[in-house]
Amino acid sequence: MLKVETTVTIPTTEYESLKAENAELTKKVEWFMDQFKLAQHRRFGASSEKSAYDQSNLFNEAESVADIHTCEPELTEIARHFRKRKRLVNDRLPNNLPIETIEHDLASEDKNCPECGGGLHFVSRETRRELVVVPPQVKIREHIRKVYACRDCEKDEYGVPIIKAPVNEPVIKGSFASPEAIAHIMCQKFVMGVPLYRQEQDWKRQGIELSRQTMSNWIIKATEDWLEPIYNGLREILLAQDTLHADETTLQVLREPGKEPQSKSYMWLYRKRQKQKLKTP
Repeated sequence: MLKVETTVTIPTTEYESLKAENAELTKKVEWFMDQFKLAQHRRFGASSEKSAYDQSNLFNEAESVADIHTCEPELTEIARHFRKRKRLVNDRLPNNLPIETIEHDLASEDKNCPECGGGLHFVSRETRRELVVVPPQVKIREHIRKVYACRDCEKDEYGVPIIKAPVNEPVIKGSFASPEAIAHIMCQKFVMGVPLYRQEQDWKRQGIELSRQTMSNWIIKATEDWLEPIYNGLREILLAQDTLHADETTLQVLREPGKEPQSKSYMWLYRKRQKQKLKTP
């Protein structure tokens, strides 16, 4: 169907008015679009949030909060009996920790009554418990491998056999890393969330120069040599199951190839279904 264009003639003043009105509406639409994009960015875009915690008060928090004029909790009379104010936390010491017992006794010359001079007899014990934290022990383990040779073969000028004492291979060849040191570094980073640069500072405070680059190399090499075979073995076991339980967790990975830092990455956890034991009557 042929479209026929129609020309409409309007006065110049009306044309100028419509032109100005169109320009004003165009500016409003652009302004609203900018506001919409800004709102979308604030809602879904990456942002850098500042902590509400005052970093300047990091080291003197106890001094700023403490009040030497504040007394200890007093007893409150309720229904003809006394009780302390209820605590909001349930701190307790576990029963499976090793216990170091220190007994405090009087000297032999002090076991006489200060009034009559007679000998004192034992009445009871008063026990007070404390939570003691021992920092990690750092030491150097030196492996000395003894080497033996045959004296008789040396006299006869035959080939002299060299026998070496058996010793376990190092966890990383050519490195002074130990399994305990690598496990500690991995636990601090992946369990406790302590970055390697902070661990480097902690080692330096103990007088040990251990760079974050060396720790990174240890983590990567130990993962490739020792953890990947375990992972592959567990994967084969999981793939042989009929039913698996899975859980996903989103996280942010920096410098991931082909993805922006703001994009989501997924970590999957799998476990096989536990077989239920049938109860026999």
